Amino acid sequence: MRWVAHVHRVSGVALALFLPLHFWVLGNALQLDIFLKWTEQPLVKASEWAIVVALAAHLGGGLRILALEFLPWRDWQKALTACAAALMLVVGLAFALAL
Repeated sequence: MRWVAHVHRVSGVALALFLPLHFWVLGNALQLDIFLKWTEQPLVKASEWAIVVALAAHLGGGLRILALEFLPWRDWQKALTACAAALMLVVGLAFALAL
């Protein structure tokens, strides 16, 4: 289960690095037409997909931490963690198909 904690930390760092840049771009979107054209490149689209997956992973990890703190530990939580990982991949795939 240690890998779940690592995924939660890495996704948190990725979001902390991405979100300020994202908000800056949104704030300047009307003035940055060239930058917006750049975002249509496949690598940028793949990065968008990766950040959505990171957000889903971070959300799942946060819910796991809340469950560990407030619920008694049971074997079914391992299955719940696997379901959360599967849901994270489904969200990422749905976002990738929407691009």
